[in-house]
Amino acid sequence: MAETVASQAGVESRPPIDEVFLVDPSVRARRRQTVIVAVARIALAVAGLLAWELASDRLISSFWISSPSAIWSALLRFTADGQLVPAVWVTLLETAAGFAAGGAAGILVGLAFGISPIIARILDPYLVALNSIPRVALIPLFILWFGIGFETKVLFAATLVFFPVFLNTFAGARDVDRDLIDVIRVMGASRLDVIRRVFVPSALVWVFAGLRMSIPFALIGAVIAEMFTSNEGLGYLIAVTANQYDTAGSFASLLVTTVLGLVLTWGVSQAERRTLRWRSNNA
Repeated sequence: MAETVASQAGVESRPPIDEVFLVDPSVRARRRQTVIVAVARIALAVAGLLAWELASDRLISSFWISSPSAIWSALLRFTADGQLVPAVWVTLLETAAGFAAGGAAGILVGLAFGISPIIARILDPYLVALNSIPRVALIPLFILWFGIGFETKVLFAATLVFFPVFLNTFAGARDVDRDLIDVIRVMGASRLDVIRRVFVPSALVWVFAGLRMSIPFALIGAVIAEMFTSNEGLGYLIAVTANQYDTAGSFASLLVTTVLGLVLTWGVSQAERRTLRWRSNNA
């Protein structure tokens, strides 16, 4: 009898088999959804490329739309000629410099506006007016002021980056809990402490949203400026192939530009994940 009770107690003390061997249903559902999304994306891309290849020279002339196989051949040609890697490197440097300059300026001005409502009220109409200027119209002026060198591309890219970062940073700084500011001021915090411990952490989420939004703008700005003012870079490669009616070369250059933009956006997302890790830990 005692052995039976002991055996029953042992059976009851062991965790259910579902808890030992089975994965949390929510985790399984997320994994299944991830696999479905990945498969659907790949299938959509393959179907689109196949339809494009079949339509080329059958439904539409390849002169207008080229074809995936011709674009791949153009990529191999650019690589073999030694044009692709230097072009990517030049555009990458210009994009990174413009992104850094425009992002830093946007963050500083956005924080200044959020911290000081007086500054915001004074300068707001001027920034609205500047934001209303078509950016492409600035390129002739930049060429006149700075020439056709590296600085023109960087400054033009920075003008496209500045406003998304500024607006998001301003919104984040303005969204700070004023009661929290009063509490830490009562506890003896200086104005610098308030900025460093309240305004900056509160605005970080908004700042990274603006940075993610603006990294493609930095790339677009560098490429557009290269099309007007350069003899190197992806923008120059796009302009040359378009002038030569090389549709496959133009699509190949655009493809490389798109991939570069995706990689840069992924890099900013990874930086955001690492910087804001404390948010997920506190959630």
